[in-house]
Amino acid sequence: MKSISGKNLCKIIKKYGWILSRIVGSHHIFEKEGSDVILSIPVHSNRDLPIGTLKSIMKDANLTEKDLL
Repeated sequence: MKSISGKNLCKIIKKYGWILSRIVGSHHIFEKEGSDVILSIPVHSNRDLPIGTLKSIMKDANLTEKDLL
């Protein structure tokens, strides 16, 4: 799996109905109507997210690798 930046991941999850709720420091907090899950995405310039962090966020958001393309 290729890693992507937090900034790019934010753009992708917005397409799937996630709404930016607030920004706390460098973390963007997203919520989705009808879901109890809250996503916290670290956005540090254009630095790529660690693979484990990316996989964890994708699992919480019910996304697959194909959704990242």
